[in-house]
Amino acid sequence: MVISAQEPDDLIGRRFILINASARETFQAQAETGLLVTLIRDPQVLETVDEALFGAIESETLFSMGGAQGRILRAMAKPLGEAPDGSRLALLVLRDETDARRAEQTRADFLANASHELRTPLASLSGFIETLRGHAKEDPKARDRFLGIMQGQAERMSRLVDDLMSLSRIEMNEHVPPSDRVDFVAATQDVVDALALMAADRQVSFATDMPARDGTFITGDRDQVIQVIQNLADNALKYSPAGSTIRLAVEGGLTAEQAAETWNLEAGRMTLLSPDRAGVRYVRLRVTDAGVGLAREHLPRLTERFYRVEGQKSGERPGTGLGLAIVKHIVNRHRGGFVVESQEGKGASFTVYFPMI
Repeated sequence: MVISAQEPDDLIGRRFILINASARETFQAQAETGLLVTLIRDPQVLETVDEALFGAIESETLFSMGGAQGRILRAMAKPLGEAPDGSRLALLVLRDETDARRAEQTRADFLANASHELRTPLASLSGFIETLRGHAKEDPKARDRFLGIMQGQAERMSRLVDDLMSLSRIEMNEHVPPSDRVDFVAATQDVVDALALMAADRQVSFATDMPARDGTFITGDRDQVIQVIQNLADNALKYSPAGSTIRLAVEGGLTAEQAAETWNLEAGRMTLLSPDRAGVRYVRLRVTDAGVGLAREHLPRLTERFYRVEGQKSGERPGTGLGLAIVKHIVNRHRGGFVVESQEGKGASFTVYFPMI
């Protein structure tokens, strides 16, 4: 952008008089010229521009844009001198450094989370190995029992590392929108078919309510969309009692308000993620189970890493506490929404919705 200003004291008089296509798209500028504060309100950026305009000083600063994706930009301002009409001019260049900063943060988060969460199963394995090398060496029953526990702990660590790696990859590319064409109904049916055998083993059934495939296409990453559907369905399966039914309902052509509408007026409700675009139609998936449900106070923290509700059992394969965090980040990358409704003793309903093509 080229910025123009007349007086140092006229704080709202800074105007952009030229703006390239990239900046116009990034800041959703509706005109070729206008007030700078209508696009950028960050005080450090405005101060950097002022230093170039009235101090003839080249300077730069980092700032984070608003919105769900949280892009990080470096703003660099350079003085351009005086215009023929006496106004001061400066060039403002903005470079997107989201990838580099996010990669750095992801590495730090991964190391912190992995070291914390792996400590417990590693300590357990170490203890059982020590026991097996000692008095349990000659006890076949104790040896078999301890080896079974060790296998369970090793599988838990494997799932944890897989989920951590998956979450790290998703976070690194969260600001980059996907571009593939995905049949949402077909993706949902694939997940139901894949989980049918496991559901039958637990005496739980799936019931689907889906439209014809034509007209339910979204722009997305199919693997990630499958991951969202599977995480929600698998989560419902873990907490569903024998003899119950998990319902998956898909509906397309909805506004954001319709997609996020309340399902159960008696349940606690929390919007975990809202899209920030207007005039878009969405396809919605609602996954409803008849499990134990959640108290209202737990809902705001469901997408926190490793958050678990104390006292709830999740079957033979306990989760890693990362499933809903992964869902939130994938839905955010797709510029969609995420809502949960739950009532203690009467199950939970998780709703995600994605922009349609």
